[in-house]
Amino acid sequence: MSAAETPADAGFVLRQKHFIDSHKCFNAVAILVLMQMYDAWSNPTAWMYLALHGTYGFLWTLKSFTFGDKQWEKPTPLWYGGVIWGALSLYWVAPWMICAHDVRAPGWLLALCTSMYAFGVFFHFAADMQKHVSLQLRPGVLFTESLWARCRNPNYLGELLIYAGFTALAMHWVPFIALGLMVLFVWVPNMVRKDRSLARYPAFAEWKKRSWLFLPPLW
Repeated sequence: MSAAETPADAGFVLRQKHFIDSHKCFNAVAILVLMQMYDAWSNPTAWMYLALHGTYGFLWTLKSFTFGDKQWEKPTPLWYGGVIWGALSLYWVAPWMICAHDVRAPGWLLALCTSMYAFGVFFHFAADMQKHVSLQLRPGVLFTESLWARCRNPNYLGELLIYAGFTALAMHWVPFIALGLMVLFVWVPNMVRKDRSLARYPAFAEWKKRSWLFLPPLW
């Protein structure tokens, strides 16, 4: 019997979401530790990063409990959970640079990053909620309306805006490498895999012709 087929009374089963959610919740703690290590309490950019990335971690966890993505329900061994934690920790390069090098972003960049975060949260959470409701009310029907009409992955588009906002606060190219690795090796494979799965729907071919995979109008 596979882990996915384990009966409910067989005990607790570790799933990918347990590692993802716990890391998201730990974001605020990690950033506060960095602020303490480098005495960054007077750095407004560090506080801005804490506000944005810290709240996003808690919002993600709240979303996971209320309308989480089923793909993160997969059972996973402890070693792979460690890999997930390690990969997600690459995002801490930006706050480390901000605190360690006393990076202080100008006002216009603080405003831009906050705006990117706001738009990103909207696209990410609204798209996931639409998907959650559609799967409940219309199971087996391909949903191609609203936020999904022209972009087949508006949730990932929102997540990119969110993390780009975090990353830009460091005012350095290194944190963008970490973000790029996540996009190339996790996000894009997930999107391609989903496209292959959805190709079984008759309406998929027409939807694919009029929509972008990820970045309108680039891709």
